[in-house]
Amino acid sequence: MGVNISKIVIREKTSFEELSGRKIALDAYNALYQFLSIIRDASGNPLRDSHGNITSHLSGLFYRTVNLIEYGLQPVYVFDGKSPERKLREIARRKKIREESKLKYLKALEEGRLEEARRYAAAATILESYMVEDAKKLLKAMGVPIVQAPSEGEAQAAYMAIKGDVWAAGSQDYDSLLFGSPRVVRNITLTGKVHYPSKGIAVKLEPEIIDLKRVLEANKITREQLIDIGILVGTDYNEGVKGIGPKKALELIKRYKRIENIPGIGEKINLEEVNEVREIFLKPEVTDDYDVSMKPIDEDEIINFLCYERDFSETRVKKAIRRIKEKLSKRSLDLWFG
Repeated sequence: MGVNISKIVIREKTSFEELSGRKIALDAYNALYQFLSIIRDASGNPLRDSHGNITSHLSGLFYRTVNLIEYGLQPVYVFDGKSPERKLREIARRKKIREESKLKYLKALEEGRLEEARRYAAAATILESYMVEDAKKLLKAMGVPIVQAPSEGEAQAAYMAIKGDVWAAGSQDYDSLLFGSPRVVRNITLTGKVHYPSKGIAVKLEPEIIDLKRVLEANKITREQLIDIGILVGTDYNEGVKGIGPKKALELIKRYKRIENIPGIGEKINLEEVNEVREIFLKPEVTDDYDVSMKPIDEDEIINFLCYERDFSETRVKKAIRRIKEKLSKRSLDLWFG
């Protein structure tokens, strides 16, 4: 879910052409959840192989990664490790929502309300451990670098961007900004349009760049104050203050500088909790044990895994592999394998 500070964040439209040649550290769990939610049949069921294994995430991961490489990007997928203790309550809350959504999905499906069924099915998405291992296996065969974070993937991606080992963190959420990533790129693992039923509109998804320095300067705040704004709104590690959205939080922090100075705030939020959440964003658990260089493609392994084990079309998979090879043959070896 992440922190919702979209209303005070400045986004700049970009294109895949402008992002060509960039290494982007992608939040792997974020991307896999997207694929699992979106790639479904008319009834809301995910794709499965003949053994009953869900393959929606593999389909999205494989073909989208092929597209990114063709665009000239070098994706680096960062996987979550152990969640901070403070996130366990949020994880439990999400689990409850998914369980409730599953019941609503089954009821809607039984009553023939397919559009509602698909919506509830997406909300009921669960990322199983075998799906994560399948994703890592596929990426390794593709030669695409994977990084195992000790804790939060977005914190690790931000750390790599701060060090300059990648150009930006890539995620639909805004947490990487609070973790200090100098840039965040959105909408690169998604395609098509996002629909807003309440507004009756559909907006085409295009890549966006968020520059942390520009966000801070435009709002006349520091990164520490941006974190305080996030805490007031609510993060994965705290509930926030009821009735305070990003614009109100910005107003309060600009006026009082930090949460503790806001009159009467101690009655609405646990100040000890505030310090704990700050520490998560300012001093996250990260690692230097990673390699962001591309490796040679193992074509036989990709075909064996996707086609013979997971029932993918061999013709389509081989065609996609050829596209990668053609692109990489035109790129500098120093860029992709250095």
